[in-house]
Amino acid sequence: MSNLQAEILSRSHVIAVVGLSPKPDRDSFRVAQGLQEEGFRIVPVNPAAGVDEILGEQVYPDLQSIPFPVDLVDVFRRSAEVPPVAEGAIRIGASYLWLQDGVEHAEAAAMAEAAGLKVVQND
Repeated sequence: MSNLQAEILSRSHVIAVVGLSPKPDRDSFRVAQGLQEEGFRIVPVNPAAGVDEILGEQVYPDLQSIPFPVDLVDVFRRSAEVPPVAEGAIRIGASYLWLQDGVEHAEAAAMAEAAGLKVVQND
């Protein structure tokens, strides 16, 4: 684990998981479940989930619909879909943006960093 990853996990309490699937066999579900078991509050963000709750938490259609502060935005979306998520993370005042394995977007990461967010990509 890098120093930045350790910082993110030590300073984050509320994690919006963008693209969280309700299917237990998906990476997004397993990661969110593991975070929840470690004491983090996860916030499912997935307009196409087709359910009201995932892992006992209300599902939101987008970051702007979350009515409380979020520390970290964890992204399980295709790389091409990252820019609006990065913009949303900036708008809601998140401190961190974490793009999961296989997810990279240099321009979106640069935009988020310019706005003061710390960013992890493809990890």
